[in-house]
Amino acid sequence: MIEVQPRAAAGWRAAIELADAADARAGIETRQAAGGELDEMLARFEATWGEGRGPDRSMLQALAHAGGTLLVAVPPRPAAGTGVLGAALGFVGWEGGFHLHSHMNAVDPAARGRGIGLALKLRQRAICLEHGIDEIRWTFDPLIRRNARMNLVRLGAEVIAYHPDFYGRLDDAITGADRSDRFEVRWRLDSVRTDRALAMRPQPTWSARGGLALDPDFERLRANAPADAARLRERSRDAFVALADPELRPELDAAGDYVFTSDDPDREAE
Repeated sequence: MIEVQPRAAAGWRAAIELADAADARAGIETRQAAGGELDEMLARFEATWGEGRGPDRSMLQALAHAGGTLLVAVPPRPAAGTGVLGAALGFVGWEGGFHLHSHMNAVDPAARGRGIGLALKLRQRAICLEHGIDEIRWTFDPLIRRNARMNLVRLGAEVIAYHPDFYGRLDDAITGADRSDRFEVRWRLDSVRTDRALAMRPQPTWSARGGLALDPDFERLRANAPADAARLRERSRDAFVALADPELRPELDAAGDYVFTSDDPDREAE
């Protein structure tokens, strides 16, 4: 483990306290997966994305053996028939700087709305800071507003890239035949922006140089009106051309729509 300097150690301890508080609110415990929980973890991924759409059992075993961030959310005192309610998988990378790439995060639909996904992210953050890693990255579908709000507003991550058809055609239980366009976000774990978000201080009113209105529930639109969803996907591709300008990034405004701004991402609300 990388030696933690005093200031970093203080941040790590505060991160543990924040993760523990999120666990308490959600009524769960987040921690590294035990060997006997890998099958349940795999089942949680497959229940979310479809059979055969997650890593195989041997890959999870290898990641667990290497000390990868395989996290589970479980009841503090599991009742009969209750096991893994949430699972997260990440691995380290060094493209563009050393970081953890948080690849999968799944929660039992029956347990959603309790803050389990947030608790898993906060536990990832605490573990990373403990090991001297100060950045986590991941991708998400830019048209799913609830994910955009969680990532950009609640956690304080920021978009660093737009990747059209990042995974190719997925045909999984979530995306179906839709295009796998993704935003890549960077979560600077010990930044002013992250501190503002986790403390739930108001975010700034961003100056705008373009933007995109989102559907309140793109997943429902995709299921019930696929032609309308496809048209929004095309409009988003046209709008995101503006993000080729390295000075611009998308943020969410008060209405939950994207605005493209060059404002300092770390500034506080006025």
